[in-house]
Amino acid sequence: MSGPERLDHFMARANAAYYAGPDPLAGFTTAPEISQVFGELLGAWAAVAWQAMGAPEEAILAEAGPGRGTLMADALRVLRRAAPGLAGRVQLVETSPSLRARQASVVPGAAWHDRIEDLPPAPLLLLANEFLDALPIRQCVRRGAGWMERHVADGTFVELPCPAPPGPDAAEGEVVEWSDAARAVVRHVAARVVAHGGVALFIDYGPEHSAPGDSLQAVRAGEAADPLGPVGEADLTAHVDFAALAAIARAEGAAVQGPVAQGIFLTRLGLFERSRALAGRQPPATAGALMQAAQRLAEPHLMGRLFKAVAVCHPALPPLPGFAA
Repeated sequence: MSGPERLDHFMARANAAYYAGPDPLAGFTTAPEISQVFGELLGAWAAVAWQAMGAPEEAILAEAGPGRGTLMADALRVLRRAAPGLAGRVQLVETSPSLRARQASVVPGAAWHDRIEDLPPAPLLLLANEFLDALPIRQCVRRGAGWMERHVADGTFVELPCPAPPGPDAAEGEVVEWSDAARAVVRHVAARVVAHGGVALFIDYGPEHSAPGDSLQAVRAGEAADPLGPVGEADLTAHVDFAALAAIARAEGAAVQGPVAQGIFLTRLGLFERSRALAGRQPPATAGALMQAAQRLAEPHLMGRLFKAVAVCHPALPPLPGFAA
């Protein structure tokens, strides 16, 4: 690249190159791989949400960022019994050719799209686990009475003057970050569920309230890496600003349920009951692993607090499972 590149442009380019690789998820273990119960619970949740929508025959079931396809495959085991019509209309939003090939082997009959905006116009049930965190972010740093925006040049940050960023104010030297891409996705989804009906369930990590802070990180083969290192060698992510995205969804006329800590959300859906039921039919070692997996998903000091669930939905929908105490 000639000249400094704005951080979000660098991040988009880096992640596009990374996910174009042959095995972008090597070394990664996300919630669906930790326990099959995660996907099964979201399948049951989708069935209840579909019924709350009036069980529209034309509704589609979609997942954004489906990874290895594990979540959808587990959800479909439930949905083929609970909502067989919905289970036959699966749409996956994925750009990686290698991941599409993996998904096709475990979710046969699905249709693929490059963007959420490309999904067919119909009532929508969208699942998105660890999708928003991978969307590119911008960062501004408070410098005196003004702001400087971070750009990337030769593996280091370069600061250039910019207008005041959206989000909270900050003290000298503090970073404010936001994602234009995530805001655009939530704005589109909110407008869509208001117009056509439906709900989008986002599960991701980040604080409940907007606050300054630098959360940009990179992972390569399961290990921390330099976010500004060689393009395409690591997966770049950042925390999700749930409060800002909820405000955007409400501005489009959608209702927002949550955010709720993942541990509370999954426990309300029956995480431990389902895990114990599965464990009761397994040898002791397997049973123990199932219960340890449930604890990893739910315990506050593990994934239970940092990860959160939020639903963006048509305002006529009642409180959905997991969001009502």
